[in-house]
Amino acid sequence: MSTAPEPAGGAGRGDTVEPAGPGLDALLVCLQLTDSAFPSGFYTLSHGLEGYAQAKAVTADTVPDLLADLLRHGVGPSDATALALAHRAASAGDWDGLAETDQRLHATKLNRELRLAATRTGRQLLDIARESLGGEPLERYAALVADKRAPGCQAVAAGVAYASAGVPVEQAVTGDLFAFCTSFVGAALRLRLTDHRRAQVVLRAVSPVIREVVAAALRREPADLGGCVPVADAMSGRHERAEARLFAS
Repeated sequence: MSTAPEPAGGAGRGDTVEPAGPGLDALLVCLQLTDSAFPSGFYTLSHGLEGYAQAKAVTADTVPDLLADLLRHGVGPSDATALALAHRAASAGDWDGLAETDQRLHATKLNRELRLAATRTGRQLLDIARESLGGEPLERYAALVADKRAPGCQAVAAGVAYASAGVPVEQAVTGDLFAFCTSFVGAALRLRLTDHRRAQVVLRAVSPVIREVVAAALRREPADLGGCVPVADAMSGRHERAEARLFAS
């Protein structure tokens, strides 16, 4: 007589395992698109951190505060808001609204390197998402970019990809903001502003800020799109003229 324990969850050998629901598939898509190994080019960006480091305007102790400020006043009102708006437009088939969101976001990128970073990673994400995820929203958006009606910013491409895969908008914005944070902290590691253990502390500590920024982004309308981070813009301007750079932004 066998004394082996029953499988977890109470399912016996003859029981039928129910297939995973759409919520789990949406989570898997979210994990794939936000994985640091996803080849969108995020690893080439410091999101302005290298400019701060070159100006000696950030230290290991102030990296968490800088990240929180950029989330609240920069990424949240701009990229996170654009992602939410793009997700809604793609879900509703509002292609004119989608193009307008992309144009508005691109206009908020005041420095050349920020515009290039946004469109290079955005178009790369769009190409890979069309191949790996597929769906009409991605094809319609790709046509807008090809016709130069939309510049192809990363946040908008991400919003369309999430919508095409059926990922809920709140989960989509949250996932992309966390991807930004991991990329930012990864840049801090490469710039020797933190270590691997402290990086994980920073990522966990920023969770309340992410929740706050997500809630605000979901409430904004197109006219509200755009952050206000003049010091970060100045640091980016210095960075793109630096003699030596490890990152593209």
